[in-house]
Amino acid sequence: MSRTIDYGNLMHDAMRSLIRNVLQDVADNGLPGAHHFFITFDTSHPDAELADWLSDRYPDEMTVVMQHWYDGLEVTKDGFSITLNFGDAPEPLYIPYDAIRTFVDPSVEFGLRFEQQEEEATDKVPTKNASPKHALKADRQPQTDKADQDSDETPSKAAEIVSLDSFRKT
Repeated sequence: MSRTIDYGNLMHDAMRSLIRNVLQDVADNGLPGAHHFFITFDTSHPDAELADWLSDRYPDEMTVVMQHWYDGLEVTKDGFSITLNFGDAPEPLYIPYDAIRTFVDPSVEFGLRFEQQEEEATDKVPTKNASPKHALKADRQPQTDKADQDSDETPSKAAEIVSLDSFRKT
């Protein structure tokens, strides 16, 4: 029996470690400059924790925006917890790293995308990127009509998504 190196899983572990390190820095020092994150995650992941009304509204995946207002960011080995504001209703979330599908920082054109497992890919169409158009935006100020319009605009810079499939040997 020959042994092979599982580069795909090693890369995913490294990418999750990068997210963990970035979030720990933000927890310690706050978001620097114009940095902000679009994080798309699998809401049906067994370890994800979110309000019932959010999981009912987003049964497969949800994109949250970590930008102006967030509270209680706690980073652990397996995931992170955070409270975000959804239409003036603060809601706590726990997002395991292995539930994350995309992590994008559009301020510096950086993005990561985690490929779905083969059995999941046959049931679902993979997300192309973390689209701000469908993001739930956490905001410090109460949402107004103008703020709702702004959340539907696409950022001026597109994020680069890294896909491991282009490096896989078939």
